[in-house]
Amino acid sequence: MKRRSLLTAVSAATVMTLGGVGYAAHRRGRNPYYAGPKSDHFDGVRFHSPEQAADKDLRDVVRWQLSRKGEAWPKAFPSPFPADKPPERVAGLRVVLIGHASYLIQIAGRNILVDPVFASRASPVRFAGPKRVNRPGIAFSDLPPIDAVLITHNHYDHLDGPALARLWQAHQPLIVAPLGNDTILRGYDETMHVESRDWGEAVDLGDGLTIHLVPANHWSARGLNDRRMALWCAYVITSPAGVHYHVGDTGLGDGSIFRAVRERFGVPRLATLPIGAYEPRWFMKPQHMNPEDAVAALGLLGNPQALGHHWGTFRLTDEGVERPAEALAVALAAAGRPSESFLALRPGQVWEG
Repeated sequence: MKRRSLLTAVSAATVMTLGGVGYAAHRRGRNPYYAGPKSDHFDGVRFHSPEQAADKDLRDVVRWQLSRKGEAWPKAFPSPFPADKPPERVAGLRVVLIGHASYLIQIAGRNILVDPVFASRASPVRFAGPKRVNRPGIAFSDLPPIDAVLITHNHYDHLDGPALARLWQAHQPLIVAPLGNDTILRGYDETMHVESRDWGEAVDLGDGLTIHLVPANHWSARGLNDRRMALWCAYVITSPAGVHYHVGDTGLGDGSIFRAVRERFGVPRLATLPIGAYEPRWFMKPQHMNPEDAVAALGLLGNPQALGHHWGTFRLTDEGVERPAEALAVALAAAGRPSESFLALRPGQVWEG
């Protein structure tokens, strides 16, 4: 291998690691984020999913980078929907995609942000990393009063530290995050009120609205040496407006995480599921569903209404910008489900039910 090619591959691998689709670095050392008892998914230093596949290593990343045949993205992919200006409160359920995996959920009179990312790049730096190709579906200044913020995990396309610090200063919301992420968040503003929880635990917001943390088949990292040192999760929101199941990132696995949600909470009223960042499959399958997997997950949940995210805003992987929506249409047709039952949302697009 030529030295320049290797350096290019390693450089790209480093950026993608920091952006959220990377590889395992060295495994020794202490955990800087969390110190707690061992469990069936925490060994005292690192978290893991019970069915987690072996971590990819640097050789896998170099193999991917040197063999990439990814489809180029346009410099801009504007949403056909105008930026939303949400009402101050909603009695029922109203959901709008801000972009990628960021949502505003207005439910039972409360306003909840999930993984709010307003940055121009999903990266720890401003000069490199995946760049946003459309504006946020809600301008920061048009947000209604925010009561709570839910963080699924610490990858840069899901945890935008500067935006969270700004949200804290503007709205003083309750912030809910999996174990270890509270340490990361307070690094952006030490005054943040963060409730950190484990899988199977919950935060009661009052008036019948509860946030439940449930497993996802994913991982975490903010840098090269902290892989899986903070926990990741999906959320189930139970409220007078019904059950809403939200997954930031996950692989399908054997389907047990979806069956468990249905068994515990019943068929959700709404499921928001990722449908993008899935190619090449040999690399991405354990951590990211493709549209076919997402439709299979929907069946395991009992076929609730679904909204698709994690596509069309930041180029993280090899598929073209429109391929997830196209593949979702094919997968729905193959499963005999109507297209409106699982919408591939664009920034600013609103669903009300």
